Amino acid sequence: MNKKTEKSVKKQAPAKKPAVAPKKAAAAVKGVAPAKTVAPSAPRGESRTALVRRARRINRELAEVFPYAHPELDFENPFQLVVATVLSAQTTDLRVNQTTPGLFAKYPTPEDLAAADPEEVEEILRPTGFFRAKTKSVIGLSKALAEDFGGEVPGRLEDLVKLPGVGRKTAFVVLGNAFGRPGITVDTHFQRLVRRWQWTAETDPDKIEAAIGALFPKSDWTDLSHHVIWHGRRICHARKPACGACPIAPLCPAYGEGETDPEKAKKLLKYEKGGFPGQRLNPPQAYLDAGGKPAPPLGAAG
Repeated sequence: MNKKTEKSVKKQAPAKKPAVAPKKAAAAVKGVAPAKTVAPSAPRGESRTALVRRARRINRELAEVFPYAHPELDFENPFQLVVATVLSAQTTDLRVNQTTPGLFAKYPTPEDLAAADPEEVEEILRPTGFFRAKTKSVIGLSKALAEDFGGEVPGRLEDLVKLPGVGRKTAFVVLGNAFGRPGITVDTHFQRLVRRWQWTAETDPDKIEAAIGALFPKSDWTDLSHHVIWHGRRICHARKPACGACPIAPLCPAYGEGETDPEKAKKLLKYEKGGFPGQRLNPPQAYLDAGGKPAPPLGAAG
């Protein structure tokens, strides 16, 4: 075959068939309509308007799938939440929820924890990992609260980030869930998903926060964070996303990166042990069913 003929054959070769979501892609998610065909990547040159519409539709879809999405750390007041959030680094919320009752029973106030023996605190926090560094942070932030804020957790971002061990992510968790002030929580799940969905190409958490914040009204920020994080923990995993069981498959440019077979994908769905929904050992009444038991996990029969 000469070069001219070879070139002609290449031009006539059929285009590679794009990946599509099976009709039952969302069948594993209760109450969600089956997914339709899905392009393997977002349309090139997606306009700003189209991006905003797609992002907001994804959030609306996730709000229907996770209507009870909430912070999965147990807390009764802002002090407990800020400490629990600091402890949640490099471990699961479930592990933190198993640890904090003993911590707060012994040290219920910032003043109590500020005056604690570090070795005793380390022993309590040992199960959470990095317990020496975490002990230093929680005692340090407790001292700052006691000395600089009258023993009260401040409700302003600029004050919160001054506390030892508290960055913007932790601050927004506290502001959104303890004070009702909107904030975007850019954790590892959030970072992974917003890039996978091509909402932004940024990798710096602060730039991700700014980019995503511009796509949504401020009033949506806190709930958006919960929706994305819950989806990342339960369905859109880092290594094996359950594409075939994903309720937003038609809107996802990364469809096909994970398992697309509905039955196989359903087996990849993850839920933390210790109670449903989520990881909370002491879920608020709003998340309990009529019988006083935690609501069933996503996709459960019944």
